[in-house]
Amino acid sequence: MPSSNLIIAEARAWIGTPYRHQASLKGVGCDCLGLLRGVWRGVMGAEPELPPPYSPDWAEAGADTLVAAARKHLVEIDPAQFTAGDVLLFRWRETMPAKHCAIATSVDTMIHAHDGAAVAEVAFRPWWRRHLSHAFRFPDAP
Repeated sequence: MPSSNLIIAEARAWIGTPYRHQASLKGVGCDCLGLLRGVWRGVMGAEPELPPPYSPDWAEAGADTLVAAARKHLVEIDPAQFTAGDVLLFRWRETMPAKHCAIATSVDTMIHAHDGAAVAEVAFRPWWRRHLSHAFRFPDAP
């Protein structure tokens, strides 16, 4: 497994990258999944698969494809036990699929790409804690 320091350093290298739906280019543009994909490439190598097209609508119903993909490629952990370097997934309502991801930089901070803003490191406020649905760790390097 890559070290949490390596994962965080790679995520921080993306800070300031503008938000661009479905993009994953450091300094050019990314969305939350694009950030995660870019960090994966930086610490693990080639992506195991490319994501299918997806809607920018965070509140849409449907399959929980983000969780399914995370379960294929990451190691699921108890969301209450996340630490720095872990991947966090969020859902806006209990009955909706997870539609946002971030990388924890501590138990109180995370890096994410948010629509209308650049990639930023932000406080893990109570609002985010209420919407945290899943947490994952990067697997052992291939």
